[in-house]
Amino acid sequence: MSEGTIKRLTDKGFGFIEDGSGKDVFFHSSALSEARYDELTEGQKVSFNIGQGPKGPRAENVRVI
Repeated sequence: MSEGTIKRLTDKGFGFIEDGSGKDVFFHSSALSEARYDELTEGQKVSFNIGQGPKGPRAENVRVI
């Protein structure tokens, strides 16, 4: 499981997590575990798994820590 910080949230139900290596990982609201998208804030620490989406890596099983 990886950890990172929510870098950007959109009003379209997706956002990006900075993973600590300088890369941003896409996540969709459907990838959240135990949290609602509208409860998230930029700068929050999260844990997640890396999966493969149609456009490259994406975060899955995103949890606020």
